[in-house]
Amino acid sequence: MQRTPHRSRSRRSALAAVLGVGALTVSLLGGGNVAAAKPYPEPPSTTLSLPSPPGGQNVRVLVFHGSATEESPVVNAGIAAIENIGLTGPAAGRFKTEATDDASVFTNATKLGRFNAVVFLTGGGDVLDPEQEAGLESYLEAGGGFLGIHDAARTEPYSDWFTGLIGARPAGAASSVQRAVVEVGDRRHPATTSLPLQWKRPDKWFNWSANPSGSVHTVARLKESSFTPAAGANGWDHPISWCRDYDGGRSFYTGMGGTAESFAEVDFRDHLRGALAWTSRISRADCKATITSNYTAQRVTQPNQPGQNDQIGEPHGLVTAPDGRVFYIGRGGADSSKPVITDWNNPDMGKGQGEIHVYDPTTKKVTLAGSLTVFGNKGGGDELIKVEEGLLGIELDPDFRTNGWVYLHYTPHSQINRETHMAERRVSRFTLDPATNKLDMASEKVLLKWPVQIHSCCHAGGGLAWDSKQNLYIATGDNNSSGFSGGYSGNNPQPNFKGVSFADARRTAGNTNNLNGKILRIHPEDDGTYTLPAGNLFTGQEPDEGGGKTRGEIYVMGVRNPARIFVDKTTDTLYAGWVGPDAGAPSTTWGPAKYDTFSAITKAGNHGWPYCMGNKQPYRDRNLPDPNQPLGWYNCDAPKNESPNNDGLVNLPPVTSNTIWYSPQGGGVDYPRDANGIPSYKTEEQKLLMPWLKGGGQATMNGPVYRYDAASTGTEKWPAYWDGKWFVGDFYDGDQPRHAVLTDPKTVGKGGIPVHAESLKKIIPVGNGGIRNLMDWKFAPDGSLYVLDYGRGFFTSDAQSALWRVTYKGGEATPSADKLARKAAQ
Repeated sequence: MQRTPHRSRSRRSALAAVLGVGALTVSLLGGGNVAAAKPYPEPPSTTLSLPSPPGGQNVRVLVFHGSATEESPVVNAGIAAIENIGLTGPAAGRFKTEATDDASVFTNATKLGRFNAVVFLTGGGDVLDPEQEAGLESYLEAGGGFLGIHDAARTEPYSDWFTGLIGARPAGAASSVQRAVVEVGDRRHPATTSLPLQWKRPDKWFNWSANPSGSVHTVARLKESSFTPAAGANGWDHPISWCRDYDGGRSFYTGMGGTAESFAEVDFRDHLRGALAWTSRISRADCKATITSNYTAQRVTQPNQPGQNDQIGEPHGLVTAPDGRVFYIGRGGADSSKPVITDWNNPDMGKGQGEIHVYDPTTKKVTLAGSLTVFGNKGGGDELIKVEEGLLGIELDPDFRTNGWVYLHYTPHSQINRETHMAERRVSRFTLDPATNKLDMASEKVLLKWPVQIHSCCHAGGGLAWDSKQNLYIATGDNNSSGFSGGYSGNNPQPNFKGVSFADARRTAGNTNNLNGKILRIHPEDDGTYTLPAGNLFTGQEPDEGGGKTRGEIYVMGVRNPARIFVDKTTDTLYAGWVGPDAGAPSTTWGPAKYDTFSAITKAGNHGWPYCMGNKQPYRDRNLPDPNQPLGWYNCDAPKNESPNNDGLVNLPPVTSNTIWYSPQGGGVDYPRDANGIPSYKTEEQKLLMPWLKGGGQATMNGPVYRYDAASTGTEKWPAYWDGKWFVGDFYDGDQPRHAVLTDPKTVGKGGIPVHAESLKKIIPVGNGGIRNLMDWKFAPDGSLYVLDYGRGFFTSDAQSALWRVTYKGGEATPSADKLARKAAQ
């Protein structure tokens, strides 16, 4: 018979009547904020006396298995495993276990109050009457712990409160027993810290009627591509174990444990051991780190004054100072109301102002620190409507506190050649007056400069970053047109302006003697010069092929348009992202569709463009006299640069696979390969190795790796859960990535793809009211995240352009240190 959903009738007063206790004040545990609004109305304020906190020196765990079939092998195995956990391992001697199927225990406050945690090892169904559920609710309110295992998610199906306690309900029956991959994303919670990153195990797997991500803290996800899920699969974000601080207590649920054999697994017992340690207050853990409501995104800049860029220019990059100030740059596009000069004969053609603003979080004020006259306000390019040159990158010296040095990557307007349509790109050092937040523009020291063609747009790159050895990394685009190749390789040697190719990236990114389409690495010296660190891709003195055909500044070659780079100083791993070409679909003639790319780079190398992309998927060669006729496939293991526009080496370093690549078809697109290693490039044969992302209109915006600073006194810093996670995003806010990913240290930089990803779109909000066009993002010393929103137009400063700050308010791990269960006296 179907029952109506029940609510505890004034839960505390109902239980008081059942237990015969007076209306005395209860001392509730400070177990952290409830993760989300309670799914029931707040009851009257009647209170009752309950032991608080539940349990004491002698830690006890109650295993409740009501509604399970008598002599259930799963229940018997579960009880035995939990008893064993209390006797062995790190928890040895810390708790005793009592098992029962008698629900009356929940109306016996004295007995229930002896237990630090309650485990539901039930067989599903409606097992508690209203008074018994009220007892369980009051137990949680007093600071008790709850652990639900597998079928516990089917228990109390008519109770909204119990749904909140569990976190999600199954969409139907579990799958058959299948071996699957569990991606363990939380590397700090005691329930997961010892588990493999990719945990392969058999079980019965539930789908969820509503995805709990964002309202619970997910510690592990199920990789759906690793098994055949039941009807109603959840997709790439398929939580399988999670926790939350709930109604004054702690709740942990795992969808695993559907078979008796599960409880014999060492790793699964470790999983339960850690969950019990937290729920029973033996140890603390953070179960709030991914709760969406714990984050606040706030716009910190105001719209510009009419006709001015007093708050922000055309956003193009940011960096945070040791004292918390944020330096951010505008590329050079002016207010859209201002006329753009496109006549090459006009001396002001393409002239723009690359602006440097400083936001001070203490005063909440913005200062225009300075500006550079750049070539970058549209006006250039073969279309005469756009240009990607301008002020492209900013970094602060590692000793900025004492020397005030600021490094800028830009294209000075004064150096353009209207006859040849060439310009100069440079990286320069300037000095900031800390008292006024103003740059001394006369203090410029030019470290490095090189030529770029400006006849045809685009691909300027621009990012700057430091490693722990004070080497400066400089990201440069391939300085190549997006046209003339059908959106594929970008290797057409034919178009040129006055002898300079502008559609052949073999002239730039694929050329060992050209600084475009690269990530450079230099060591700036105090006198404004630089030296070359050991370990770059070339020394500049290679003897083969006659010498003089390499540049020693090159650390990475074969990148297309790397706007954002980041170096994790803990590991000195370089993280980069670059935008791919324009082909919307793969071609069996020319090669893969556009792949936007992220790469975790641990050593110097060739990352493929314009010969190969993704995980070494080759393009077709082309050459004169007829570039429309395909030649052979490039060999990614031994690429050759046989372009007539190449003045570097012919024999290039082998291509290194990248970490993440995505196209309109999806993330991590891969194909079957023939005997020569050539992919089929047939959409119907594709496999998606990273189903958590896909593209369309896409433009990678690489982000930081977060490093948690326990010593920081910032009250709004992101929690330690995110430590070591790499933030990857896209300019656009549709289905494109805005994720935190984990890489495997054993395979990172060697072609290994991420082992776990989770969406940030609810934390770093998307849409018209949020951060719609992500341009750059960096963590500040106080642990908060700053994000640049480009705005809603291209090549202009826009009313929606803004600097945002994303902060965390979830608080500390739970339970509080003074509520931890004490060890019993020996």
